[in-house]
Amino acid sequence: LPGGTRPAALAHVCRCVARRAERSVVAAAAIDAAAAGPQARRYLNRLSDLLFVIARVLARGVDGGGQEVYWRSARLRGQLG
Repeated sequence: LPGGTRPAALAHVCRCVARRAERSVVAAAAIDAAAAGPQARRYLNRLSDLLFVIARVLARGVDGGGQEVYWRSARLRGQLG
C-alpha cells in the first residue's frame, strides 16, 4: 500500500476493503445474478475510487507539501525487461 501520512495510509486500507467487497459482490453475482445487482458493483467501484482520491489528498497534507510514496512495478523499473 502506498503510504505517505498515517491518514493517507488508512484511507488506502479502506480502499482495499472496498475493493475486496467489490470482488465479493462480483463473486456472489456469478453464483446468483439476483444476489447483487449492477448498482452494488458500481457503488463499490466508485467508493474505492473516492477513497483513492481522498488518500492522495491526505498524502499531500494541509499545506500541499507532503510526500507521497509512489509504487512502480518491477517492469517499469526495468527489472523484468
